[in-house]
Amino acid sequence: MYLGLDIGTSAVKAVLLEAGAVVAEASAPLPISRPHPLWSEQDPADWWDATKAAVGALPAEMRAAVRGVGLAGQMHGAVLLDDSDRVLRPAILWNDGRSFAECAEMLGVEAATGNLAMPGFTAPKLLWVRKHEPEVFAQVAKVLLPKDYVRFCLTGDYATDMSDAAGTLWLDVAGRCWSSEMLALCGLSEAQMPALFEGNAATGVLSPDVAAALGLPVAPVAAGGGDNAAGAVGVGVSAPGDGFLSLGTSGVIFAVSDGYAPNPAQAVHAFCHALPGTWHQMAVILSAAACLDWVTRLCGFADVPEALAASEAARGTPPVFLPYLSGERTPHNDPAALGVFFGMTHDTDRGLLVRAVLEGVAFALADGADALRSAGTKVERLTVIGGGARSAHWGRILASALWVTLEYRADAAVGPALGAARLAQMAVEGGRVSPKPALQETVEPELDLAAELTERRTVFRRLYGQIFA
Repeated sequence: MYLGLDIGTSAVKAVLLEAGAVVAEASAPLPISRPHPLWSEQDPADWWDATKAAVGALPAEMRAAVRGVGLAGQMHGAVLLDDSDRVLRPAILWNDGRSFAECAEMLGVEAATGNLAMPGFTAPKLLWVRKHEPEVFAQVAKVLLPKDYVRFCLTGDYATDMSDAAGTLWLDVAGRCWSSEMLALCGLSEAQMPALFEGNAATGVLSPDVAAALGLPVAPVAAGGGDNAAGAVGVGVSAPGDGFLSLGTSGVIFAVSDGYAPNPAQAVHAFCHALPGTWHQMAVILSAAACLDWVTRLCGFADVPEALAASEAARGTPPVFLPYLSGERTPHNDPAALGVFFGMTHDTDRGLLVRAVLEGVAFALADGADALRSAGTKVERLTVIGGGARSAHWGRILASALWVTLEYRADAAVGPALGAARLAQMAVEGGRVSPKPALQETVEPELDLAAELTERRTVFRRLYGQIFA
């Protein structure tokens, strides 16, 4: 029995894996704070409380049989600790856009990191803190990523994995070590960073007191991975040519690369994978399933399934939707971009608004797929993971907009927590990666639908250029 924990943006998820299959899962919601425009923060104490609640909701007899724990989590968040391990301020999250000015000061770092400086990354956040909260910056003894703060609560260790560390801009991604050059640029040192591990290595063990409180044995804790790398491990995406489409709060196209392959000109991320000696590329949009949740609330639907049903039943032409509710990364790198509905009429009903959102997210992901392809990366078959993987209706739109074959596999909707559990299993039992879960369904592009979506995507792309460029 292996426990996987995913420290997400909207919830902490816990799953138990036995004989390669998910046998139990639970989650606990998380609040988010947006006290100013472009800001997005969470209290790290809420992650720990939600972790305890999610683990505690799993069957006690199963918890008692756990042999290892793995961690996944939202990337890029900045958790600042003083020398007494006190949290100095709320964590600044991946979808926070306040550090755009600091990114402008970091021009040229792509030569050292293989990635553009973007407000979502961790390094610009620390430059912002140094400039705007110098009294906080002066007290920083450790900088941890979200999942690694939970690791600290579980084990007392300061540790991270290569995939999550790659999203800080402080990692030498090719060399898989901290970059003294990038740390010095931010006024930091390696002593303020957590120790680096490969994702399938154990970083320590549960402290006895915590293990007892959670009903777990004193088991090893694997380094784990950033949410996307862990999600890839969960569905066996580990070899060059493998890829997935993640439909979580954000949207991601993840492609395992043949070695370190940066492409900063197209705002593509080049990161370490959570597996040794492996790298990947990512195209990231900041709002995917988050847009669907938003339009569900906006239109007064009881829940997402009701909204999806209304979209499928809707007749007529939907407006065009720009899904930039939190700004955008690939390919625009524009934290100031905004969400837009364009082309509404008296006949536009709430079902058509939902349809517009599903298409708009698909168009933004298609922009990301084009950015990956422009550098020679193959984007032909993608396994769908995350909460959005449960919607076949959305799958038809995505396959036709991206012109890819989508694969739906067993347990893929579980997301990064599944990969975290698999990494825990590797840390205890050895082995490099589990095989892909059973293929349940394949969705191919539909010619008529693809032609219809291509026409609307032309309007989508012109809109961004006319409004924001």
